[in-house]
Amino acid sequence: MVHFIIIIPFLIFAIVLSKGKGAFLIAGYNTKSEEEKAKYDEVALCKFMGKVSYGICFSIFLGALSGMFGLQILLIIGLMIFFLLIIFTFVYFNTGDRFIRKKQ
Repeated sequence: MVHFIIIIPFLIFAIVLSKGKGAFLIAGYNTKSEEEKAKYDEVALCKFMGKVSYGICFSIFLGALSGMFGLQILLIIGLMIFFLLIIFTFVYFNTGDRFIRKKQ
């Protein structure tokens, strides 16, 4: 039951970010100065983090199903998805200047 309570805020967070809004909720981005924030494509960043949040929700959901049905394999799969998603996000975000605003 606790897993489902944890999923709700992540799901709301994912929905808000998927719409390209809520950048103030992204840790690190909200602490940047206005000059530094202007360098980033805020909508693209929000949409990407929304997708990551959906992935986190899914991995937590698998953990909840694991507890409900007693299938440890679901927990293992959920943890693998979670950790691989975090590693992918870190590498994807920090390589290639994907979220830097394009000069016009």
